[in-house]
Amino acid sequence: MKVKKVVLHTEEARASSESDSEYNSSDEELQEAYAKGLLKPGLNVVIEKNKREYKNRVNLMKDKLKRFKLDLPWIERLDMVNAPAPLAPELALQMQEQEVRRAKQLRGNKKLPQYDPTNDPVLNDFHRETMFHRQAQGAVMNAIARLKKLGVPTIRPEDYFAEMAKSDTHMHKIRQNLMRQQTIAQRSEKVRQLRQQRKVGKQMQIEATLKKHAEKRKLLEEVKKYRKGARRDLDFLDDKKRPQKQTVDQKVAAKRKMKNAKYGFGGKKRDSKKNTRASSANVAEYRRPSKPGNLKKKGGQSEKRLGKDRRRQMKAKKRRQQ
Repeated sequence: MKVKKVVLHTEEARASSESDSEYNSSDEELQEAYAKGLLKPGLNVVIEKNKREYKNRVNLMKDKLKRFKLDLPWIERLDMVNAPAPLAPELALQMQEQEVRRAKQLRGNKKLPQYDPTNDPVLNDFHRETMFHRQAQGAVMNAIARLKKLGVPTIRPEDYFAEMAKSDTHMHKIRQNLMRQQTIAQRSEKVRQLRQQRKVGKQMQIEATLKKHAEKRKLLEEVKKYRKGARRDLDFLDDKKRPQKQTVDQKVAAKRKMKNAKYGFGGKKRDSKKNTRASSANVAEYRRPSKPGNLKKKGGQSEKRLGKDRRRQMKAKKRRQQ
């Protein structure tokens, strides 16, 4: 047991001596660096930075550009460098309307600063999108003219046939899905309309009920007035409206109309029904009277009078039916 303890002590002493030597060596290195001016007070670690030098080597960049640049004709690249297309009149009008509308909005709010179109982000966004649109239009116009010069067709022929990228079964599924969505939308719209109709019908029923109650209440008030003696006529019981009172001119006109209908419109009244030569010669309305014994039916047979007994029976039968 004693031998083991001695061995342990010797190993610990060796490790402590090695750590002391390392500490002393690192301390010496730090002192040397501080003496050379590589360290500053308060720093114990030296960090060396390598400064990168940037050089604008144009020749090398051009060589790299030539290596990965594809030397292909323009028809394969279709790259365009052009100015924007001219501004369309409708776009100019739309921009003007937007500026006026925005100015009115900002003028109504006194808390906002004075309106300035250049500092308006909404208007700047619109201008930016308009520039993109005009740039694309200019590129298309120039490219189509250039393609026509090269003899390249720009319009698809009428007999052009392109194979579908999707299969028929896939397109059939898509159509079924679209039809199902359309059916659901129609059903929901129909339900919404029915619900709206129910609301309208209910509102109309409520209005009719209120109107009926109001008329009933008004009628009861009129009855109370009649019972108390405040009202003596019963015109409120008539459903029709009372006729309006006639003016003096209307009364005179009605009286004149009645007299004209009764006495005529003036002129000679004497001998108005006296026959003249023409009226006496006119026999168009003359009908020869038939004799009592020659009464005939439509069939040409004469109508004979029934006997006394038969007439009595017919009268009794009519009396019983009554």
